[in-house]
Amino acid sequence: MSQAVTEPVAIVAVGTRAGRKPRKRISLRARVTLLAAACVAGVTALVSIGAYVTVYNNLYQQVDDTLQVRAIAAAQAPQVRQGIQQYPGALLSSTDIQIAVLDADGVPQIPTGGRQPPIGRVELAVAQGSANSSIRTDTKTDMRVVALHYAPDQALVLAQSLTPTRQTLNQLAIVLALIGGGGIIVAALAGTAVARTGLRPVERLTAATEYVTRTGDLRPIPVSGDDELARLTTSFNTMLGTVAESQERQRQLVADAGHELRTPLTSLRTNLELLLSASRAGAPTLSEKDRSDIETDIKAQLDELTQLIGDLVELARQDEPHTQFERVEMIEVIERALDRARRRASEIEFDVSLQPWVLTGDHSALERAVLNLLDNAVKFSPAGSAVRVRMHPLGDGTAVIEVADSGPGIAEADLPKVFDRFYRSSEARTLPGSGLGLSIVKQAAQRHGGDVYAGRAPEGGALLTIRLPGAPG
Repeated sequence: MSQAVTEPVAIVAVGTRAGRKPRKRISLRARVTLLAAACVAGVTALVSIGAYVTVYNNLYQQVDDTLQVRAIAAAQAPQVRQGIQQYPGALLSSTDIQIAVLDADGVPQIPTGGRQPPIGRVELAVAQGSANSSIRTDTKTDMRVVALHYAPDQALVLAQSLTPTRQTLNQLAIVLALIGGGGIIVAALAGTAVARTGLRPVERLTAATEYVTRTGDLRPIPVSGDDELARLTTSFNTMLGTVAESQERQRQLVADAGHELRTPLTSLRTNLELLLSASRAGAPTLSEKDRSDIETDIKAQLDELTQLIGDLVELARQDEPHTQFERVEMIEVIERALDRARRRASEIEFDVSLQPWVLTGDHSALERAVLNLLDNAVKFSPAGSAVRVRMHPLGDGTAVIEVADSGPGIAEADLPKVFDRFYRSSEARTLPGSGLGLSIVKQAAQRHGGDVYAGRAPEGGALLTIRLPGAPG
């Protein structure tokens, strides 16, 4: 039995050819130089062609006009006798042209010492009376030939060489070519200089971008001038600042989250290890009360971790860019948040007074912000007390949402920090919470063009305020 032999098959990637080198792209500087040279070359070519055609037509028209004027003058000149023949006097005085009298039989009469002009069927037709005049170029002798009716069965033929005219046109073509070539060279040099000078900021920006990509250093680039490239550099610096700020916020969030997670995780691990140790053979047993306390601690720590993770996810979600906002009725948002807060704290009364206010924004983010304010007020208010909720416009295109609790209030030293991430006052550390609720409120308000404030309520508790732009509903 023969065994099939499988030969290796060369696999070539689709869209490529073996040994084919990638095409080198032309740099922007080279393209600017080529564009300047091409534009000047095009303009020079058009101007040169126009000038050449204009001079060409004028020179040939001048030759024709001169020949016709001299032919008419020769026809009107008095007769002179030379031997037995009579000629126009102009035949004897014309040295720069060839002139002859042609009869109907095609026999030219040329003065002694004169040269016979080119004669063809066109000139013979004038002599025979078939045509009054003619003008043409004789390609064999390179002469311009004019024929006029002179007398019955006779025509006066004049011819002038076109060599001087062609020499003039050739010299003109050489001059135009030299001027055009020089203009193209100058344009290429000027384009190179302009490209080098104009693209220097782009080169600096490119080098800075490559440096940022390579090192991650987000320091701004020096800006010089006030042109479009300077504006581009300024915009790039703004982008770098935004990226640096975002990275700093992420770094701070991760650091703070790691710090806050360490305590509940350590406590949770300690309790779990204690339960595991008590379940081993020969280990001291735990009383039912101790076991119940440990399980209660574990549940509380799990709840704390769950809330912390949820708040971190909410902060990360609000950091994402949002481009689609909707019309938001703030009364509806606050009422939904109040319904949720009442279900969580049935022992707290809510004193609510709301005026209509409409804005464009994110329903869920605004509801979460209001709910966080309500939860914070409930947390510090004793059972049976009231939480005051107010919303009213300020008359300057903004409205405020005020939530005042019945708790001990906020210390003066804590007022500037209550909206910071993971910040918790000494009174709040004994209460459940992640320290992120009010920072979520601040982030939501700033996303909608507003701000947040902390102060003291007239009743003595804390007064937390959101200020939002919009319009009365």
